[in-house]
Amino acid sequence: MHALIFDFDGTILDTEKSEFQAWQEVYQAHGAELTLGYWLPFIGNNSIPFDPAGNLEQLVGQPLDKESIERWVDERKRSLNQSLQPLPGVLDYLEAAQAMGLKLAVASSSRRVWVEEHLERLGLLGYFQVIRTKEDVAMTKPDPALFLRAAEGLGVLPQETIVLEDSLNGVRAAKSAGAFTVAIPNALTQHLDLSQADLVLTRLDDLALWDLLRIARQKGGAGLLPVV
Repeated sequence: MHALIFDFDGTILDTEKSEFQAWQEVYQAHGAELTLGYWLPFIGNNSIPFDPAGNLEQLVGQPLDKESIERWVDERKRSLNQSLQPLPGVLDYLEAAQAMGLKLAVASSSRRVWVEEHLERLGLLGYFQVIRTKEDVAMTKPDPALFLRAAEGLGVLPQETIVLEDSLNGVRAAKSAGAFTVAIPNALTQHLDLSQADLVLTRLDDLALWDLLRIARQKGGAGLLPVV
């Protein structure tokens, strides 16, 4: 058997850009700047403390109503995300994978309700046999547990999977799990060095799924994938 495992935020849907934009607006309203240098280490990584409101408080040098700020950010993110559509190539890959009989999973460091809510809104939830989120593991990315649990749920070995990721932490997790790893950086993560991945694409629709399977076999990654 063989399978594709998708990251969610920044790979299926560009929610990472929405969150960064929402926080940027808050920082600007307080006369401060939210830099990419501060933001990038947190992308795809829930294992380190993430407190942009606390960081803003330090920058402005006075106490802030952090709960109120975070509520505003959540509402702003929700508003921005409602207009988002799947990133280029995602739907083509899902349809092609389904036609080929490939198993499909999502492995995300986000909450299950967040992932499933968006997948259902986009009409994509039914494509996936397995969804693994932060509630399913003790450690999120860059720990490999999410990808190991996704492969286990699909009934395949991690080495039989191809993982699609956008972040450095996600790439590290997928490689540690033993998967053939494809990095597709988004507008934010394009600033990161994702060369640890087995293959880096500018956009997912730059390469047809059939060609990706061929490359994976040629490179020796996902070596247990049969010819389809």
